Amino acid sequence: MNLVTRVKNALIKASTSYTSDIRRAYKRALKREEDENAAWVLKLILENEKIARKEKRPLCDDTGIPHVIIEIGEKVTPPSGFLSQIKEGIKEGLKELPGRPMAVKGDEIQRIEQSKGLYDDPSMVAPPSFLMDAISEDIIKIHILMLGGGPEIRARTYRVFHRHNNRKLFEEVLTWMKTEIPMLGCTPCIPAIGIGRTHFEATSLMLKAMANGDLDRQSKIEEYLTEAINRTGVGGLGLGGSVTALGSFIKIGPQRASGVRIVSMRFSCCVEPRRATIIL
Repeated sequence: MNLVTRVKNALIKASTSYTSDIRRAYKRALKREEDENAAWVLKLILENEKIARKEKRPLCDDTGIPHVIIEIGEKVTPPSGFLSQIKEGIKEGLKELPGRPMAVKGDEIQRIEQSKGLYDDPSMVAPPSFLMDAISEDIIKIHILMLGGGPEIRARTYRVFHRHNNRKLFEEVLTWMKTEIPMLGCTPCIPAIGIGRTHFEATSLMLKAMANGDLDRQSKIEEYLTEAINRTGVGGLGLGGSVTALGSFIKIGPQRASGVRIVSMRFSCCVEPRRATIIL
């Protein structure tokens, strides 16, 4: 199977099914949820995923914007035409899925104003610039993330004056979360957080947290944030209940000697993170 086909299949898989850790997290949430309405929501979400996976249909009408993270081993040489094949695979995946036609026509100003309308072809939804990094393994990993609009509206990348106290930083992040989660709508969520030295780095770390996060293996700080969010009682689709967050994904990078940390926070809604990984 060539790389174009593998990327196409990965995009479709990411868009139509949960990774196994997310599926297990929903089942655990359903077992502990005592609120009748909230339990009903969790059952519906699991049933929606089951149907979408079986029939290869998108998990959500907002099929998302494809984002690509590439991790390359130091001793590995990518094949010829590597990046162009990934781009072609994304186009084919968006056509076959099909993706939602969301690409805006026109020049820079016309695209901002959306004055020329939209392309009918879903493959015109171009991915942002690829994020690339080196890894110690002698392999290539290609992560496909499909990011929807609702979580982007509630996301934030900002500086935090931490006062040399990690609790101060995370308490401020929790304040952001408690403000935004009730307005997200599509809960339960999975908050993803990147902490770095610049806005670019923090956002990159947040994306890597989504790509590599595991709900079956949570750190103490991830558990702390999840428990704090669940105490809000927002619940599934905002109807109340004990499960507002299935878990959390956090990635912390290098830090500069200062009193400021840059934090990027994004909530994966109840159908996210839509992700798949190819290993070469």
